[in-house]
Amino acid sequence: MVIEALHRPQRTVRLRLAVALVAGSALLLALLARLAGGQSTTREMDVPKASVSPAESAAHHMMDGHALASNASLHVEMTPVWRATPEDSARAAHVARTLRSALEKYRDTTAAVADGYRMFLPKLKEQKVYHFTNNWRAVQEGFRFEPTRPTSLLYKKDPDGRFVLIGAMYTAPRRFSPDKLDERVPLSIARWHKHVNWCIPKPGAEKRWLERIDGAPMFGPESPIATKDQCDQVGGVFHPVLFGWMLHANVFLGDDPATIWGDEHAGHDMHEGMKMGAM
Repeated sequence: MVIEALHRPQRTVRLRLAVALVAGSALLLALLARLAGGQSTTREMDVPKASVSPAESAAHHMMDGHALASNASLHVEMTPVWRATPEDSARAAHVARTLRSALEKYRDTTAAVADGYRMFLPKLKEQKVYHFTNNWRAVQEGFRFEPTRPTSLLYKKDPDGRFVLIGAMYTAPRRFSPDKLDERVPLSIARWHKHVNWCIPKPGAEKRWLERIDGAPMFGPESPIATKDQCDQVGGVFHPVLFGWMLHANVFLGDDPATIWGDEHAGHDMHEGMKMGAM
């Protein structure tokens, strides 16, 4: 009892620190996404549309898309691809099957909100994927992995504007090694990612989110700026790592592991020739 009493304050301190870190990260991410969303209202070209032929316009957008994709690769770190084993496939399939069963009740967002999940960026009306995040479960994922209690629920909107549940997102501390992440979901089946090398405007300079460099955003996840020196030169604030590891599990989009564990970061190439088996 004495030993337990001595350790209890330490656990309390660690827990409070974890809560503070999650809350701070959530606030920062909300600010980044809300401000970065304003970039969609800026012009991609400075010349009048009438002066550009359809072919030239198509070529411009193609090059711009390639440039942004190349820039985006500067700001994401992926886990390595490990050789798959039958045990890996079975373990990942079990996680997906368990998660799918647990998420059934969240097809209605009312149930998600009742369980403590809150929509991320509710004022941003058009999002590719809507995250409903439970901050307390994010804290818990720093200490344990429970497939039925993910950090976030993932929804898309159908043509009628209704939320459709597609899966969930797991998180893990940024300090985790590949071995630790593999213990949660095999790296041969799923690739975790984390956001790195972000340059953002200084506090009070939010309007700078609209600035562009060589046709790309000056700041954020599509910027060509990926080092502290470059960020300092444009008067920004550099973040080597934002948040921790993340992993999408799109368990309602299909049974193929490329669909379940794939997202815009992981892609589908790593799952070539692999099937998860009966789900």
